[in-house]
Amino acid sequence: MNLENIQSNKMRTILQFSIPSIIAMILTSLITVTDGFFIGNFVGKEGLAAINLGLPIVYLFLAVGLMVSVGGVAIAGMALGSNDINKCNSVFNQTMCTTMVATILLSVIVWLSLDPMLHILNADAQVAMIFTDYYVIMLLELPIMVINASFGMFIRGEGKPQYFMKVNILNVLLNILLDYLFVRWFAWGVKGVAVASLLSALVTLLYILYFFINKSSVYKFGRLTFSGDVLCSTLLNGSSEFVGEMSMSISMFAYNYVILRNIGVDGVTAFTIVGYIAYIFSMVIIGFGQGASPLISFTYGAEEHFLAVNLRKITNFMVLTAGAMVLLLVLFGSRWYSSLFVKSAVVEQMVHSGVIIYAVSFLFSGINTISSFYFTSIGKAKESAIISSARGLVILLICIFTLPSLFGMTGVWLVSPITEFLTLILSLFLIGKERKYLSRRLTQS
Repeated sequence: MNLENIQSNKMRTILQFSIPSIIAMILTSLITVTDGFFIGNFVGKEGLAAINLGLPIVYLFLAVGLMVSVGGVAIAGMALGSNDINKCNSVFNQTMCTTMVATILLSVIVWLSLDPMLHILNADAQVAMIFTDYYVIMLLELPIMVINASFGMFIRGEGKPQYFMKVNILNVLLNILLDYLFVRWFAWGVKGVAVASLLSALVTLLYILYFFINKSSVYKFGRLTFSGDVLCSTLLNGSSEFVGEMSMSISMFAYNYVILRNIGVDGVTAFTIVGYIAYIFSMVIIGFGQGASPLISFTYGAEEHFLAVNLRKITNFMVLTAGAMVLLLVLFGSRWYSSLFVKSAVVEQMVHSGVIIYAVSFLFSGINTISSFYFTSIGKAKESAIISSARGLVILLICIFTLPSLFGMTGVWLVSPITEFLTLILSLFLIGKERKYLSRRLTQS
């Protein structure tokens, strides 16, 4: 990375960094969709519902992992922009060690909490059994998944996103192959899906370790020098991502709680299927965010503040365009998509009508996500946390506990568009304050 190239080729540079990240994130999301296809077609709608009930666990791991890794990558990126290579490596090693320890401890805590979680949700016996079979194995896989994602951020941070894209392609292809083998031929059900994820994650980790041992030009493994100040800065800077993912965990638990009590297992299954499209789109947006973030951190660290602002604006235009394109695809393909995962007329009708309403949120969610990434990248965790907590907790929970009780399943689909639109107003307000702050600094200088 250098300022001259970024300044003269802003859009191309963003795409150069974002496209490999987007491909990697889409491939990651395809693992979840493929798992859902095999579970829906070979286990049934109860299997899809059971997996969805445990999504708060996945978001919990992502919350901890992203808080540490995004915060660490932002600090390392600004250090790289100021040409402090020693600090880059120190932050890298501490970030990865912290991620590993935190996720392993989290697995133990969650394992002890599986039964209480099922009791609160009041899941029936069949769904509870499938849930336990799947997540006992996934608690071995999730720490590895988070560690792989953290390593990937540092790979992108030193300007080599193509390598991580290739590793993700390997991960997806291996996961699909093992899903087919374990579920279709060995008939292991959800256990087979979980084992496939675990083995794929382990192979991916080996290729990532090979990169840092033999190919990395910036970040190197070395002796850990722990710094309490760096840890505090890391956690503070990544707090918005923690709030965002924890909010997703809490809101997903609330979604399942409300849907089970108002609609039943069919409603949870339909929500799961619609959620796959939302998940893929969110991965595209996160890919844009992860691609633009190191550029924004680098330029801001080099005191090119308005260049960082321009990078955010261009990225916002890209995600808005992506949202409009996905909405059009949903409008034309909703009927086909509704019958892809399960053979149930009730569930298919719920998906067909709901996915179109839900997809309206894609017009707003991209800008909200990029705004949060932007504030994190420039070290302003408070503003980022405000956006993340508003869209993922405060506004969202209010909508979850009011709209479904008023409008049934239609209310469930309306939650996301209304939440994202209200958050967009807040995001634009915070961006406006930041623009005025930078203008005053420019005038004073």
